Amino acid sequence: MRRLVVLLTLLVAVAGCGSDESGSRPVTVALDFVPNPVHAPIYLAGDAVRIQTPGTGPDGLKLVTSGKVELGVLDIHDLAIAREQGSDVVAVAALVGRPLAALVAQPDVKRPRELEGRTVGVSGLPSDPAFLKAIVEHDGGNVEKIEQVTIGFNAVARLLTERVDAVPVFWHAEGVALKQRGLDANEFRVEDYGAPPYPEVVLFTSRATLERERDRIKGALDAIARGLEAVRARPDEAVDVIADAAETDDRALVQAQTDAVLPIFADGLRLDRDVLEQWADFDVAIGLVGRRPDVARAFDFTLRP
Repeated sequence: MRRLVVLLTLLVAVAGCGSDESGSRPVTVALDFVPNPVHAPIYLAGDAVRIQTPGTGPDGLKLVTSGKVELGVLDIHDLAIAREQGSDVVAVAALVGRPLAALVAQPDVKRPRELEGRTVGVSGLPSDPAFLKAIVEHDGGNVEKIEQVTIGFNAVARLLTERVDAVPVFWHAEGVALKQRGLDANEFRVEDYGAPPYPEVVLFTSRATLERERDRIKGALDAIARGLEAVRARPDEAVDVIADAAETDDRALVQAQTDAVLPIFADGLRLDRDVLEQWADFDVAIGLVGRRPDVARAFDFTLRP
């Protein structure tokens, strides 16, 4: 009997070692927006991650900086703004590997500089006027001759009802939605107007969390990288998962947005330092930040080599 007790004790000890809490607990990932195809690799990452969707607004930055969640999804320009405002956040991987920002215009607007004397709807975010200026002026236009009106996040409706002549949007999201609704809009992607091929969407954490939970974060990124390969191998499954997560019956729209983003997911979630140095120059040049981001501090290049 004594030998049985000892054996059971040893088995419990071994089981405890094999399920080390620090390695087995899922890493929570806070999404930046309602579930959409950009998030598909996270949804297909398996049990290594737990997903937290936004509440009434995108609160991932607050959750990550407070230490309530380990990872978040963030637009790269918001990362630069957050760091300039004093948040010691660090991008650890790229999710979408190309720019998504674009001006989408009415069919009769053939090039950005033709928006002079016309109306552009902006959301109220600081990025909208910056990208409008960057695209229009790269085409030789004068942004001061464009009337900007704040429309919130009603870009699709405002363009469809012809209440504005153009809007700064993400081409893979609102741009695709407009095409689905039958508008033959012209699309001016920022990458075609002077922007480097920066990764639009990154995965980030706080420096304190990175120092404390590096191994767990690496494990989560490995799982998301496998999720990305699953999305590429089984895109129909990704469409179903995202449609369910977003609680939408418009599977055709989710399919079209998935088709749009599939080619531009970042291979292996890797960050390219040379490109990011160009991005840092670009964000200062278009006025998104007043001080050039310190790429070495803003990014960790060791977790996805």
